[in-house]
Amino acid sequence: MKIAIGCDHGAFALKTKVMEHLRQQGHEVVDFGTDSTASCDYPDFAAAAAKAVAGGECQRGIVLCTTGIGVSITANKVRGIRCALLSDPWSAKMTRLHNDTNMMALGAGVVGENLALDIVDTWLGTEFSGEARHQRRIDKVMALEKP
Repeated sequence: MKIAIGCDHGAFALKTKVMEHLRQQGHEVVDFGTDSTASCDYPDFAAAAAKAVAGGECQRGIVLCTTGIGVSITANKVRGIRCALLSDPWSAKMTRLHNDTNMMALGAGVVGENLALDIVDTWLGTEFSGEARHQRRIDKVMALEKP
């Protein structure tokens, strides 16, 4: 799978670990930055990753910052994105089963490396249920983006 990833300075170390993990699993990772721990603005990197997913360049996306909040808000501003801020594997599973999320956000100050990798694996390994009731709800959510 081709996965977009982006972070700010607060999550650079965790992003590096997640990228290594994904590549070891055979995923293609497109890194939208940042490239260091120097202070930067999370919207620049989260928006770039989200646009790659929305535009079809990547199938899924992962964005990270210290809390995960800023990057998830940013990603969800991009038309076509359904990004969930995740801090546990059960939520990762449910957001794929019920919401067919195409992006996830992690807070480097909230989850440690081992938990983060478990969340990523669960999220990537869970398919959308395809149940009509869940698709109906997704359609209603996505209709909110239309003028």
